[in-house]
Amino acid sequence: MPLPNISEARELSDEKLSDEIVAIKRQLFQLRLQKATRQLEKPHQFRQARHRLAQLLTLETERKRAASQSAKEEK
Repeated sequence: MPLPNISEARELSDEKLSDEIVAIKRQLFQLRLQKATRQLEKPHQFRQARHRLAQLLTLETERKRAASQSAKEEK
């Protein structure tokens, strides 16, 4: 299963981006819980979830910086 592309995340709105971040964090929690109870069947999901979370957080930071830059330029 290939890693998710950031181009898909760039198409998300700010609200959907926030929702997706929360969903991935929840998924990581569930994966850690499954690992602790030895019920984890697909350990590769850790890497994919962490990769996706990093992409989303990077995109969120980029958008915040762009918004602050435009706010500074307007002043």
